[in-house]
Order: sequence, then C-alpha cells, then structure tokens
Amino acid sequence: MKLTTILLLLGVFLSGCTPTRPDYSLYERHFPKSILVLPPLNETASIEATNQFMHTITTPLAEQGYYVFPVAVIDRILRENGVVSPVEMRQLSLKKLKEIFGADALLDITIEDWGTQYLVIASTTTVTVSYRLVDLETGALLWSGKRSLSDNGNRGGGLSNQLIGALVHAVSNTLSQPESDLARRTNWEMLRNRHTGLLPGPRLGQRQ
Repeated sequence: MKLTTILLLLGVFLSGCTPTRPDYSLYERHFPKSILVLPPLNETASIEATNQFMHTITTPLAEQGYYVFPVAVIDRILRENGVVSPVEMRQLSLKKLKEIFGADALLDITIEDWGTQYLVIASTTTVTVSYRLVDLETGALLWSGKRSLSDNGNRGGGLSNQLIGALVHAVSNTLSQPESDLARRTNWEMLRNRHTGLLPGPRLGQRQ
C-alpha cells in the first residue's frame, strides 16, 4: 500500500474520531457571563438524585469561566417564595427568572438515569444527564448536550473473587454515593469538553 493511501486512510480515521463541533453562532451572539442553574428535573426512580446532583454542577461551570449562582441558594429562595419543586420552578417564565436573579443564561438540566443495578456477581452504576443552555433575555437555545457514564463493579478474576468483589462493591455503595462521583465526571467531561462543551467563559483563568 502506498504511503499516500495510508496517510489518507489515517486522516479519515482521525477525522471520524473527532466530535462534530456544534453551531456556536447563537452562543457567541448572546455570550453569557453569568449562568443560573435550577435544581435538575429528575426522571428517575431515585428520590436522592436531584439533591446529590446539585452539589456536582457549580465547580465545573466556575472553572469554565462563568459566574454561577449557587444551586442550593436558588433552590432555597424559590422554596421560600412558594415555588417548591423543580417542575414548578420551570413554570416560571424566563423573563421572571431574569428579573429575580439577573442572570444572563439558564442551564436547564434533566437527569435521565441515576442508579446502580445489581446482578449476581456484578453491579453497574449509570448516570445519564442532558443539558440545555438558554438565553434568559431572548429564550434562544445557545447550547445543548447529553452525556452518559457507567461504572462496572465487576473487576474480573475467578468466581469467588467476583462474588467477594460484588459484595464489597455493594457495601461500599451504601457508604458512599457512586452516582455523585459519576455525575461529577459527567459534568466535567460534558461542560468542559474543548470540542463540544461550553465555550470558555469571560472569567476563565481569573480567581473565582
């Protein structure tokens, strides 16, 4: 095979591995400096998903260079004013949210999968999250994405080792929050991806 053919095939392969860059034209036109994050919508059976996720989102947004309104504070303010659930919070108009908090954009998040499935000798924890960044002034969708990560508790080895490993994994899951760890990874890999994530914010590199 000729060298030129090899280089051409290699180029095709590498281009196929590079994620398609989203259209950032609206994002750049309505470039936000501050982002409001409501408590996420929870479409799963886990009653803990929303509260656990809320603690994982602020840091990657701040590290990407945006001023972020603390999610727990937003949640408390709205609850104290009679807007209790994430569903009710999303019934508020974008104009109202901007009036109350003064943010430039809303990061609307939905948790689609959150939990651990246990089999005889294995367990798998999965977190799936979708994101929508919306301009609060115009309602324009600036960016969106979806990310799913899984962690397999089966580490291989003989049957006895697998059984012991599954037991240890199950016990450790009851003492920790593996979904929260996956959510942190999901947020970092989705929001800070240099090809498909949020654009670098105006405070990037500055002291937060």
